[in-house]
Amino acid sequence: MNTTFRRLFAMTLALAAALCGSARAQAPLPPEVAHALHRAQVPESALALLIEPVSAPQAMPASGEAATPTPAHNPQRLAWQADEPMNPASVMKMVTTYAGLDMLGPAHFWRTRVYAQGPVSGGVLKGNLLIQGSGDPKLVHERLQELLQAVMDKGILEIRGDIILDNGIFAVPARDPGAFDDEPLRPYNAAPDGLLVNFKSIIYKFTPAAGGKRAAITTEPPISGVRIPASIATAKGACGDWRSKIRANFTHPAQVSFAGRYPARCGEQTWAVAYIDPASYASRVIDAMWRGIGGKLTGQVKNLPNQPTQGELVATGYSLPLASIIADINKFSNNVMAQQLFLTLSAHDGHRGSFEASRGALRRWWAGNRWLGALPAPIAENGAGLSRLARVTPRALVALLQQAARSPNAAAFENSLSVAGVDGTTRDMTAPEVLGRAHLKTGTLRDVTAIAGYVQGQSGRRYAVAAIINHPNAPAARPALRQLVAWAARD
Repeated sequence: MNTTFRRLFAMTLALAAALCGSARAQAPLPPEVAHALHRAQVPESALALLIEPVSAPQAMPASGEAATPTPAHNPQRLAWQADEPMNPASVMKMVTTYAGLDMLGPAHFWRTRVYAQGPVSGGVLKGNLLIQGSGDPKLVHERLQELLQAVMDKGILEIRGDIILDNGIFAVPARDPGAFDDEPLRPYNAAPDGLLVNFKSIIYKFTPAAGGKRAAITTEPPISGVRIPASIATAKGACGDWRSKIRANFTHPAQVSFAGRYPARCGEQTWAVAYIDPASYASRVIDAMWRGIGGKLTGQVKNLPNQPTQGELVATGYSLPLASIIADINKFSNNVMAQQLFLTLSAHDGHRGSFEASRGALRRWWAGNRWLGALPAPIAENGAGLSRLARVTPRALVALLQQAARSPNAAAFENSLSVAGVDGTTRDMTAPEVLGRAHLKTGTLRDVTAIAGYVQGQSGRRYAVAAIINHPNAPAARPALRQLVAWAARD
């Protein structure tokens, strides 16, 4: 066999291998998935997915070589346009939370510090009280009240000055909360904040009196300067869409009103609503809470970012550890908490966190990871997936899932995902194949539906699954992704 012939023969074999590999990579979709797409009027070209074993042995990449394993080392179960960049909606939170775990550690926590800027004598602070945020993603009103009570326990009962709120740890430009989807009162549209209090939302609770004609209205947290009715007239009839029936008006910062009636058959219900003037929310709530526990204040509660750290440290509020924070982010798809974590990736060593800086930090982390660096880094606009610009490939998501599974933080990451049929956003996934056997993150936007995570096969083998649909009818195609997860389990 002469040299030329050997070269041609080798090229032919290589081409044949490539074609075989391509055919193997683009196997037909499972019939149940294809049928579900057809029913939703979504073409197969709008779907991108990859399913691979989680724990297949992988060879260490040599210098300059791709970090992705070859099929001989990690045979894929199913691939379909796996390298197509797609908008993943809230599945992007998996990237943010795993990067946060790897960069900060599962025990990372945020501190909210309180300083007395003046002498304290006889229970009186003659000066200002400074509350300095560090970006705590879950500074809910119960924990804020504990922090204010700790200030009183240090002997400060009256403040003859102002309460200064410093949220300058993050550089976040002002934005219209309704700009993304014309839903400014939805708590998921709350903007991140260096001193994020209770997600900038008010929870309204409606409780009909037994046999009475009115339902009591209670709210939390307390908020100063906002008039809220104590009750609303009830009505007979089915509960139905009770929110529209009460005809609420939340558009005035100082007055909430209800022009309709509350259906008594609804029983007790709650409604979380983002406060219409988010810039004044923290100051109003802290004013009400300080006075509510018996504190006195001669001045005002003021937002003054980027204050110098001056005065005596009198109390520190600690956040939940990061491992707990990411469970809220992933299981319940909390957008503002995801953004708080994303901004924290660049808020250190005296630098203010910003979306641009955090995108850079994420790109550097991705490129420096020995298993992820050969794949295109995700485009994470804000880390939450509440974006029209975010992009990631199914292959990148699967690689991240595989990397997370063999990391020291594997348990914290997997436990943060929704358990099918048990909790979070997949609580209604009760098919026998997946009930309690899949840990998943879902994503939904107007033209996006996505799912990714770990699936335990009936054979005992675990799979990393990532599937994304980008199409105007994407939400109607959600059953196709659920069929795909069930198919992965039936191995």
